[in-house]
Amino acid sequence: MKHIISAVVENRPGVLARVIGLISGRGYNIHSLNVAPTQDAATSRITMVVPGDDRILEQVTKQLNKLVDVIKVYDLTSEKYIDRELMLVKIMTTAKNRSSVIELAALFRAEIVCVQNQSLTIQMVGATDEVDNFLELVKPNGVQDVSRTGVIAVSRAEG
Repeated sequence: MKHIISAVVENRPGVLARVIGLISGRGYNIHSLNVAPTQDAATSRITMVVPGDDRILEQVTKQLNKLVDVIKVYDLTSEKYIDRELMLVKIMTTAKNRSSVIELAALFRAEIVCVQNQSLTIQMVGATDEVDNFLELVKPNGVQDVSRTGVIAVSRAEG
């Protein structure tokens, strides 16, 4: 199972390294990682997808809460949340498949951001499952390059 952990941390040098070191030092993997400042310039939000069972999640959250620079840790997996991921994918195209790739992008509400003679670069924003599905459907055309942001998420809870 994949767990989404969101941590609000002090926006200072070395904080990310300490968080990552804590998790990897205990033998846990991070599937995706995203870090950005919050509405308060003094804090940043680290969003991680950590694979493992509930015991692993409990250990990770307990250890994160012990770090001085960590203000609050949220386990979004057990809550209602909204998540998104951004992907840029460069797809090889020919005269034969270009229109089908464009139609597929439209079906997924993706945006074509660069058109070249033999390729299209498409930007897609959506839930991870949607991004994965789109990528699987365009693979037969020839994917030249993929760049993904990793998951960002916020709780749907009030307050």
